[in-house]
Amino acid sequence: MHSSSISSTAAKLSRALISASTTSRSPHSLEQTLHHLFTSPKTLTPSLISNTIDPFLLSHPSLSLALFNWASQQPSFSHTPQTYNSLLKSLSLSHQSQTLEKLLKQMKTHKIPLNSNAYLSIITSRLLSGKPTNAFAAFAKLMELDCDINPIICNSLLAALASDGYVDLSQRVFDFMLCRVIALSSVGFGVFVGGFCRTSQLDKTLGLLDRIKQTIHEINGSIIAILIVDGLCRASRVSEAWWILEELRVRDCKPDFIAYRIVAESFRAMHRFEDADKVLKQKRKLGVAPRANDYREFIFGLITERRIREAKELGEAIISGDFPIEDDVLNALIGSVSGVDPDSAASFCKSMIEKDRFPSLFTLSNLSRNLCKNNKTDQMWDIFQVLSLKGYFSDLESYNVMVSFLCKAGRVKEAYVVLREMRKKGFGPDVLSYNSLLEALCREDLLRPAKRLWDEMFANGCRGNLQTYNTLIRKLSESGEVEEAQRLFHHMLEKGVLPDTVTYTSLIKGFSREAKIDTAYEIFKKSLEQDVILAGSTLSTLILSLCKEGNFSTASKVMRGLPLSEVDNTGSHVVLLKGLVDAGEVEMAVDHIKWVRDGSLSKFQAISTELISSLALSLNPKPILQLFHAMRERGLVSKNDPWFNLCEQSFDG
Repeated sequence: MHSSSISSTAAKLSRALISASTTSRSPHSLEQTLHHLFTSPKTLTPSLISNTIDPFLLSHPSLSLALFNWASQQPSFSHTPQTYNSLLKSLSLSHQSQTLEKLLKQMKTHKIPLNSNAYLSIITSRLLSGKPTNAFAAFAKLMELDCDINPIICNSLLAALASDGYVDLSQRVFDFMLCRVIALSSVGFGVFVGGFCRTSQLDKTLGLLDRIKQTIHEINGSIIAILIVDGLCRASRVSEAWWILEELRVRDCKPDFIAYRIVAESFRAMHRFEDADKVLKQKRKLGVAPRANDYREFIFGLITERRIREAKELGEAIISGDFPIEDDVLNALIGSVSGVDPDSAASFCKSMIEKDRFPSLFTLSNLSRNLCKNNKTDQMWDIFQVLSLKGYFSDLESYNVMVSFLCKAGRVKEAYVVLREMRKKGFGPDVLSYNSLLEALCREDLLRPAKRLWDEMFANGCRGNLQTYNTLIRKLSESGEVEEAQRLFHHMLEKGVLPDTVTYTSLIKGFSREAKIDTAYEIFKKSLEQDVILAGSTLSTLILSLCKEGNFSTASKVMRGLPLSEVDNTGSHVVLLKGLVDAGEVEMAVDHIKWVRDGSLSKFQAISTELISSLALSLNPKPILQLFHAMRERGLVSKNDPWFNLCEQSFDG
């Protein structure tokens, strides 16, 4: 097959795979699609696999991995370095670092060579995973190769190593970049020199600046000056920071007002007020006003490179000195910093509000989410109250954000206060408001107030949606009030709200716990009447829950009460069989699969195929292999059956 033909075919295959994964509801759709795509062994070539993975599936690494693994299991096919390296590239753009590392071990075992692009992929993945030293290990291999290296990756690694305190390693990257004339960025060099100066002599720090002057780099000198001065002050080397200001100025790294203020405030913190005044006088004489746009781009660059600590520290210097900073920069700082330091993010937000400048709803949501995650809901409530006094909440959407996060934090009383405020101002509440509070009440086991809220909601003319019904039906079912949950189920049908898997499984689990299997089965049949595919999903969930509770006889009864050809229940049979063998009920599993074979040979074969496929992913394949062995003993497979060969290899090996 010619290369152009391979690329064209690969493009078609990748689109078909993506379509199968996003549009089909069947759990077996991907495997079925693969079988249909490769109808002849001659079409399945390493070049075709590689070209399908790279570049069309780069944004779908899970599909790339599925294609790679599926091809590995096909007869007369073996992967090449090209297919391995293509998969590495795809995985590097995702957060599947563990999968990538497993693939690397596999390549090492099989002595598969890595090309330069593969090393770049490994570095990218390890940086995304927050493992800069591991990324450097791959970079060290790359340095030995005579190849072009992306400056972006070099600068990212340089900054990541320095930020995490690995200054020696970052200096090796810096030396390599200068040797190979790889352009330094303000973020890469800035974070590096800001970390380097904290533990190095001043002449060595200045030596770095002298070295980069001999090459062409796009570096903002004023920002570099701030990072050096700030680094020295944080290392309690304030006098040296003051001295270096002049040295930076003569090297065209003109310190601006922010740099001088950092030194002055550090002196002030040491109660050296006279020195602080001298620095401020020097600032007025020699300093230049900070250029807001330069800091804007630099902070966005830091956030993009996930150097959040450095972004936070620079943000603190700008905000505490009342220097210009735009709202979108503040929003970006609050949102990103809240993930690692919610206290600082909350402080940024409060200082913003004090100046009658307000965070976007998106930023407020990010901040609230992280404050909740870190059990700092008092700070969140304080911010909400200040914003409320400032008139920030002025429509239904903004009020719903507040109600939603108060409910997520379990602050039900405060949420009720907000609901009353909304009514006074004529804003709803709407179904989103009620759903948030209803979920919080159910989560806190406040079922009686939840029922009252339900009544209030309908009394106020607010119709519930699917989420409303599901929330209460699930809680009622879990609380042993399954008959009332069933009445609510009939109510939603009367109102024209179609149930989904959550509705049906909540009811089925509730009736199963009450040992009312006939009623549970009737509920399942309702799902079957509504939608065959929905019924398949409902059945699978039901069987899994019954198996988890050890109620295998009930699960088997449900399965046998359903015609084999009426619904796609292959997955449910597999769930039951796995549950049985994991519990040591091998004979019961054999009896069940014999019943399936006697009723439908095609269903038996489909279950067989899925059980064999599951072996490759199973952490403990022994129970399934015991099932194969027992089936052989009962004569359920012939000597020519693939199962028989698998059993022989597994138990004799």
